[in-house]
Amino acid sequence: MRHALCSFLPCVFMGVVAAVEGVASAGEPPHAISGPRETSTLASSLRRARQARDAGRWVEAEAAYELSLKAADAAWTTDAERAEIAAELGLCELALGRYRDAADHLAQSLRHRDALRGGLAERAEEGLKKAESRVVTFYLGVSPPDAEVLVDGKTPGRPAPTYELFLEPGHHTVRARLDGHTDAVSSLEGQAGGRLSLTLKLLRAPERGAPQAAGGGPVRAADPAARSTVPMTELRIGGAALATAALGAGAVFLMRADVVHDNLAERDVVFRGRGWTSSTCWWPNAPSACAEIRDDAAERDLFATLGKVALATGAVFGIATAASFLAEGWILDETPVRGGVHVVPSPTGTQAGLVLQGVW
Repeated sequence: MRHALCSFLPCVFMGVVAAVEGVASAGEPPHAISGPRETSTLASSLRRARQARDAGRWVEAEAAYELSLKAADAAWTTDAERAEIAAELGLCELALGRYRDAADHLAQSLRHRDALRGGLAERAEEGLKKAESRVVTFYLGVSPPDAEVLVDGKTPGRPAPTYELFLEPGHHTVRARLDGHTDAVSSLEGQAGGRLSLTLKLLRAPERGAPQAAGGGPVRAADPAARSTVPMTELRIGGAALATAALGAGAVFLMRADVVHDNLAERDVVFRGRGWTSSTCWWPNAPSACAEIRDDAAERDLFATLGKVALATGAVFGIATAASFLAEGWILDETPVRGGVHVVPSPTGTQAGLVLQGVW
């Protein structure tokens, strides 16, 4: 048990370090490099936009705010500054009757609602409600999340697991595509003020050169990948995450139990030096320290039990996840499937295990 704990702790430490580094890098400004040219363009376009807005020249104000937003993306600006520009641009588009663009920019600004000043948040919220009553609010989920999405032939932005989109009322076609997968296509019909939701899941495409069925369908019945139409990636990721979490919790619990046990051992040495025996705490007039000793012993036993249960649970999830790789990587005649998982025994003088190699 102690050997397994010592082997696992460096992995936990490396994961914590990687997470801290990711948070540190995520906290850096997204536009860390900008020059005086971008800053000057942003200032001048914002000045023109505000003058046109105050004069009620909405077309001129909309064009200037749109230029300001592009300049802000290239300059070193904060989320609050970009949110304010997006809100003003959305209000100009709303005044011009461009409801879909208005809803898009107003929703973008309200993701940083607390950064909007001077009643701008309230005006953006009211404007978004008005714009949403004229468009279709569409929530889209995509799996795998790195698939490219096309709505009526146009991409809504960078690949993401979920999208909040605003569409004109009417008929629309949504497509998701990714190399090595079959395209997922769906059509939808939306009414003004309505809300729609859709999830597109892309299945892995059959390998090139695989035998085709008589009707032109896929492949060999003996191929596990052909028999399974349910993608296993999400289940494997979940299994690995649960196994890691359970093993980490078990390690923490056992470490805590070990600390409490060491404290009890030290106190036992001290008390025995004072003349205590194993029956001292059972005397009718037992010292008050006996209650603390009993509490510590109960705490030690509780953490030890929790640690063992967590480690056993993690082992079950880990074995189940590894078994899914093993089942996919081999067929009935024990020949490795191309692109599957190769399983290699790895015995040593004191341990035995399996090494899984492949892509999943």
